[in-house]
Amino acid sequence: MTLTTFALIRHGQTDWNAQRRLQGATDIPLNDVGRGQARDAVGVLSDYEWDAIVSSPLSRAAETAKVIADGLGLSVTRHIPSLAERSFGHAEGLQAGLELEAVRIPGGYRGAETEDDAAARGLGALEALAHEFPGRRVLVVAHGTLLRVALNRAIGRTLHRIDNAVLNLAHHHATEGWHLEYFNGERVVATAQG
Repeated sequence: MTLTTFALIRHGQTDWNAQRRLQGATDIPLNDVGRGQARDAVGVLSDYEWDAIVSSPLSRAAETAKVIADGLGLSVTRHIPSLAERSFGHAEGLQAGLELEAVRIPGGYRGAETEDDAAARGLGALEALAHEFPGRRVLVVAHGTLLRVALNRAIGRTLHRIDNAVLNLAHHHATEGWHLEYFNGERVVATAQG
């Protein structure tokens, strides 16, 4: 049985996260809190051995991956464009309120990537990594929405908000699909496979 293990880590906090602004594809850097979260993640992640570390090319994920890799004595293998966050189109930079509501359409926002497209893109990237690293351990640093919708599709459940820089541990088997072991740092009791 070839089981590929994934740590799926959302980047550390940014100023836009703290201000509750939609970031999407806008390249917002980590703030000092986010850098601290990335350093703190090293402790949990050091309980495992990692064969590869990959990240989204957006700076908040790339810097989180570098901080974690440095802390583990490793290096980032590469940046994968298909791991970038879902684009929220005209909603990027906006907070909850009238301005955000003005760009809302059924299923998202004007000019945004659909949730379905983001889920397919994110899950496709993870499955490509499972094919590339069968039976290995891969640490992926990406984005909250992308990881959430990809996991929803992978395990057939609805997960809610993914916290910054905490452990989400999933396993991929070529014939049995996906199994989520940890979500937001907590062991998952009831799991489904997709």
